[in-house]
Amino acid sequence: MKSPLTFREGESGVTLLELLILIVILSIMAGIAIPAFSAWLPEYRLKNAARDIYSILQRAKSGAANANETWGVFFDNSVNPESCSMWSFGPNRKWDDGDGDDVPQGIRVDFSEYEGVNYGNGSAAENIQGEAFSRFITYVTPDNVAVFSSRGTVNNLGYVYLCNTKGSAYAVGTPSQAGVIVMKKYHGGNWE
Repeated sequence: MKSPLTFREGESGVTLLELLILIVILSIMAGIAIPAFSAWLPEYRLKNAARDIYSILQRAKSGAANANETWGVFFDNSVNPESCSMWSFGPNRKWDDGDGDDVPQGIRVDFSEYEGVNYGNGSAAENIQGEAFSRFITYVTPDNVAVFSSRGTVNNLGYVYLCNTKGSAYAVGTPSQAGVIVMKKYHGGNWE
């Protein structure tokens, strides 16, 4: 019995010319795809970071209502890499995460996972309210914390602004005390 890998007389395999043409075609395709992918990747990372912050705010809102206690999302811009994390308030019912009473809820968004993403305004000249930027985290009472009550309402209004190295920007926050959470992208001079 003849091996299936042997050639019969008169048959040939792939020629060197055909192999070189295939390599050239693949190289051209890679040359087109790699720059397009490189341009797309920072936008993808920024959008995912904004979605994760949106998600952590939603989880804090529902967690506060389900546990019938106050929960908060702490936005930490004092460390590198910057991050945010979700906490429930402890028995003393105060936001003072350094005292050991407050309980971390195991959800943390660390910006090192999104290369090139940080708190900032990118190319956005104005914040959502149409004012010049003075802060990238506008939750001020308590400082840098979005606080959700046991009813799922938010105790303080504010936004978190994220940007990437290409100048794109997103805003995620709570514009009303009803606890509504929004995510907007800066596009063409407007927050949409």
